[in-house]
Amino acid sequence: MVSPTLSFIYTVATFSLLGATSAASVHIETVNKRFADTWYHSDDHPAYSLFRRQEQTDGVTYPDVGSDEWSSAFPPASPDTDDLPQVWVDALNAAVSAGTIPDIPPSTMGGNGNPVYPDGLSPTSSEVCSATYQCRISGEIWDAPDGVFGAGFDDGPLPTSTKLYNFLHENNVHATHFMIGVNILENPDVFTHAFETNGDDIAVHTWTHPYMTTKTNLEVVGELGWTMQLIHNSTGGRLPRYWRPPYGDSDTRVSAIAREVFGLTTIVWNHDTDDWSLTTGGTTSSKVHSQLSKWLSGPKSPGLIILEHELSDMSVQAFIDAYPLIGQNNWDFVSVAEASGVGAWQNVNSDGSVNRVPSPVLGANASANGATSSAKKTGVAAVSVTSGVLSSMTATNSAATGDVTGTSAGSGNGSSQSASATGSGVPKLKDTQTGGARRLLAMPAWPTSILSALAVVGAAVFA
Repeated sequence: MVSPTLSFIYTVATFSLLGATSAASVHIETVNKRFADTWYHSDDHPAYSLFRRQEQTDGVTYPDVGSDEWSSAFPPASPDTDDLPQVWVDALNAAVSAGTIPDIPPSTMGGNGNPVYPDGLSPTSSEVCSATYQCRISGEIWDAPDGVFGAGFDDGPLPTSTKLYNFLHENNVHATHFMIGVNILENPDVFTHAFETNGDDIAVHTWTHPYMTTKTNLEVVGELGWTMQLIHNSTGGRLPRYWRPPYGDSDTRVSAIAREVFGLTTIVWNHDTDDWSLTTGGTTSSKVHSQLSKWLSGPKSPGLIILEHELSDMSVQAFIDAYPLIGQNNWDFVSVAEASGVGAWQNVNSDGSVNRVPSPVLGANASANGATSSAKKTGVAAVSVTSGVLSSMTATNSAATGDVTGTSAGSGNGSSQSASATGSGVPKLKDTQTGGARRLLAMPAWPTSILSALAVVGAAVFA
């Protein structure tokens, strides 16, 4: 005879399973009707606020952002090249041996703030291709797609960032924040505001903001690697896809190290307001606004990537003052890390799941090439990973080093052509912005599986 308790469990399991199946069917039908090419809720949907903090992670438990355990594994200032994870050094050496890192010497800074190369090397040659001199390397990003305003801000997180983050959140738009490693250590709450509260994209802006072409290969690895590791440990195991060189100072050697060792793609810019100098008298608020007005009312091709900073209240206000012009001139407002369509993270899948990667972190190419040495002297716990996980990571552009595609006429080259301001003043938000922390946690399959099992057991007993 079947006990009343077992009978009750069977009944609940059966009806719950039927209810779950029916609800899932209704949900899928509703989503398909409302969002023809997306599976997620729009950012203004009530579910967004309910599930914001239930993001998927790579399954590893990391120290709480801002805790002593979290910060103690990282250098407090410029990285010591004698204390780098061995796996990073091995990956660099492997890339050098494979000939994918150009053998050019570091630069020195000239009196005008531009890099100077020894041995008569030309900064605009295909061998060097200095970004400071507007030389573009194949695979780097300088322009947004036509009609797109690629939103990004440098030098955070800082106390001055909070006003910017609040403004972005209030206007339901997202941006990419190119963050400095030591600033993350010093302002953990501001970091979580950007990533968790806003759901914005995070990219690498080095550990201490140096002129990168003046650094040795190992110093470049330290500046990129520690920043990437800290972001990874602070975002549930996400691996940034993009970096931006401080001062725009990069060349074929630095760009190749970023790409080959860490899988990073370089994002530069096609317009510069010099807003960083607002506090030093290098420019004025009226001049910055005039430049932004000119570019935003100008041609839609190519799209805009404007160098902007969250460095001061003045630079943040300059963006806020110009923001209505973006919508009035019918630009699509897109986080610059999302503009290419492949997302801000190397190891996040289209469904929002996060692939676990080895720690200390490497890019997909470097990991797949078999940098197998264990970490040493890092304070970063090693994480094992299967080859299947590595193969599922999305590799970044691996164009041949030094493949120069041309030179730019320089930043600030906006057209005098004006467009009629017929928009609403609210920028259009791309429906395809799915990356970063904006994906909702997908419902796990285990509740349905358990209910199915209970129903089967109950059926067997009653039979």
